[in-house]
Amino acid sequence: MGRYRIRVATGAWLFSGSHNRVQLWLVGARGEAELELQLRPARGEKEEFDRDVAEDLGLLQFVRLRKHHWLVDDAWFCERITVQGPGACAEAAFPCYRWVQGEDILSLPEGTARLPGDNALDVFQKHREKELKDRQQIYCWATWKEGLPLTIAAERKDDLPPNMRFHEEKRLDFEWTLKAGALEMALKRVYTLLSSWNCLEDFDQIFWGQKSVLAEKVHRCWQDDELFAYQFVNGANPMLLRRSTSLPSRLALPSGMEELRAQLEKELQNGSLFEADFILLDGIPANVIRGEKQYLAAPLVMLKMEPNGKLLPMVIQIQPPNPSSPTPTLFLPSDPPLAWLLAKSWVRNSDFQLHQLQYHLLNTHLVAEVIAVATMRCLPGLHPIFKLLIPHIRYTMEINTRARTQLISDGGIFDKAVSTGGGGHVQLLRRATAQLTYCSLCPPDDLADRGLLGLPGALYARDALRLWEIIARYVEGIVHLFYQRDDVVRGDPELQAWCREITEVGLCQAQDRGFPVSFQSQSQLCHFLTMCVFTCTAQHAAINQGQLDWYAWVPNAPCTMRMPPPTTKEDVTMATVMGSLPDVQQACLQMAISWHLGRRQPDMVPLGHHKEKYFSGPKPKAVLNQFRTDLENLEKEITARNEQLDWPYEYLKPSCIENSVTI
Repeated sequence: MGRYRIRVATGAWLFSGSHNRVQLWLVGARGEAELELQLRPARGEKEEFDRDVAEDLGLLQFVRLRKHHWLVDDAWFCERITVQGPGACAEAAFPCYRWVQGEDILSLPEGTARLPGDNALDVFQKHREKELKDRQQIYCWATWKEGLPLTIAAERKDDLPPNMRFHEEKRLDFEWTLKAGALEMALKRVYTLLSSWNCLEDFDQIFWGQKSVLAEKVHRCWQDDELFAYQFVNGANPMLLRRSTSLPSRLALPSGMEELRAQLEKELQNGSLFEADFILLDGIPANVIRGEKQYLAAPLVMLKMEPNGKLLPMVIQIQPPNPSSPTPTLFLPSDPPLAWLLAKSWVRNSDFQLHQLQYHLLNTHLVAEVIAVATMRCLPGLHPIFKLLIPHIRYTMEINTRARTQLISDGGIFDKAVSTGGGGHVQLLRRATAQLTYCSLCPPDDLADRGLLGLPGALYARDALRLWEIIARYVEGIVHLFYQRDDVVRGDPELQAWCREITEVGLCQAQDRGFPVSFQSQSQLCHFLTMCVFTCTAQHAAINQGQLDWYAWVPNAPCTMRMPPPTTKEDVTMATVMGSLPDVQQACLQMAISWHLGRRQPDMVPLGHHKEKYFSGPKPKAVLNQFRTDLENLEKEITARNEQLDWPYEYLKPSCIENSVTI
């Protein structure tokens, strides 16, 4: 006979507990025993029981549990169960972290990570095969739009698997803040009902409510050329700027522009010429909002870096050359102020489109969803890579499903306020998907390709590279615990299936764009996993959080343009500028959504600080602790640096980076 001490932990959020009775069995190598418990788990509680078992169970392998209900199936969120065996036996942990529903028996394996080839005990192999078979029935792929990455098969949030849903506090916060935003919009509409909307100062009438300190600075300085250029490096979208290696072929310089050409060529020779080309927008159909046609452009901006390291714009071409149209007008800083301001507004509007659709929605949200679905379909809970990745896919399926039903759906936010709405956004996403490469998701490769390594004042680039290094060390630490040689990587069928599922299925045959279809070495696996974790955490933080700062003052990043791009400079008046920028309703909607999506989430889990303990044993814990130490050191470095800056860059401070894509 032996005495076992059983501890059962229940989730702390609303409705985690259950009034239903839970039955438990211990399963060991030599036998199993049902525990006579009267367990009705309570929210946030860690309940402890001592039970005597007549036979020697041997090394514990599973805890089995079954929830009985009479009238109501009251779901229970079980975090984990730990069991201390008789004598000097080590405590065994059985991670769960999922909802227990219905009356089926749920088997929780002991939490030590195991590769498929590690299974001396066949019971674990059978368990992982059954788990994957069941998961592949639950987590199915779907096509939202042809030519885009696949998604989870869920037409609305209620169709999602329960374990991928928001917890109740998250759901309530998300939905109440939407209502608060709608109320603020209504109040602003009433406030401006009898007011004029004729000059830029009229935007002040709606610039109140939820906004950040940085948004106030943008409000004061948005017309400055230096701030216009700064945003290409450290703003909401630092992903488009690249160092020029030649003058762009689309930059048509008419006669009389010899001095400009000489300046451009001089900067080119000095390595200080940069460009931001929005050609991806060329030919995308513009939206029609409330019967009013909207407009799009595909600008090109040429910038120079001053000796002090600051960027300044040199010339803007709003539209590319077209054989059937006159040579595009080039706008210069020396032009009449309103003409130059309107040209910059067209650039900022174009940046809004590419930022939101290509770099935010596609490159973080949709890629993260592919990683999440493939992980649930191909990696069982015992797999070390599942244990590594599962904290980084929290809430991703639900936030993306909500985006497809509220943000980019027919009649959604994009259709109501954004110039690429009404179908243009889908065409743009298709173009961006065709250009999505593996290297573009890896900062060391992407920044090198864009010529931005070592660029003075490039804070996104500097912080992204440091985070990539820290995440890479963390990933390597975990991987090397379980894959001591390259042939172990090659011989893991679950891992190889996961790789193929991402590249060939979720990303729709992306091997032509550099994504791997197999892993041949430890280093190749580590690089790919670093990309996965970085995309789901740091990259999303860099791209998402800036909305609150840079988009709240609408003229700095207009969501739509209501007049065609100017073709002359002298005719641009304040009426032209105001007639081009969003109207009151569109501007109010932009402000509300920027706050809703860019604010810090109340239940935010910072990078690396998830509470779930999926791994067992001291070695993975030591790797995670070192990861947290590295992040804390980087936090101190960034905080000290930002104290010296007029425009602090906060988005990649580890404490500001969420552990997964949740908003």
